[in-house]
Amino acid sequence: MKKTSITLKDFPFHHPLKTRWRDLDAFRHVNNATFLSYIEDARIFFFKRWGINMEKKSLIVAAVKIDYVNQLEHPSNIIIGQKVSRIGTKSYDIESAVFKEDNNLLICKSTITSVCYDFINNKTIPIYQEIIDDYHKK
Repeated sequence: MKKTSITLKDFPFHHPLKTRWRDLDAFRHVNNATFLSYIEDARIFFFKRWGINMEKKSLIVAAVKIDYVNQLEHPSNIIIGQKVSRIGTKSYDIESAVFKEDNNLLICKSTITSVCYDFINNKTIPIYQEIIDDYHKK
């Protein structure tokens, strides 16, 4: 297991979730692929804040990186901490970390790179102001 100094306090936005029985793998811990859906669920929180829609104000995921730090067993209450960690001209990163709620143990951390995209005209567009505003809250 890797050691890290990331804590829940490093993230201004928190999203609570509960593990589900279907998240388990043959080794009886939460499967590593499941964490991507936990993090995606938490990202929807930002999408709602930013007014994202599929017509004029949308996003696409360009890259996903996840570092697994500790195993997670079911049942567990978890908290996903999030922050906008990088702003480019058309892309940005959301840094997320999954913690066990009862002891704040770091389970995994991730970086998702997304691009602001106009699906009507099929082209990338500049970063939305709401994303820039959340970046400055860190």
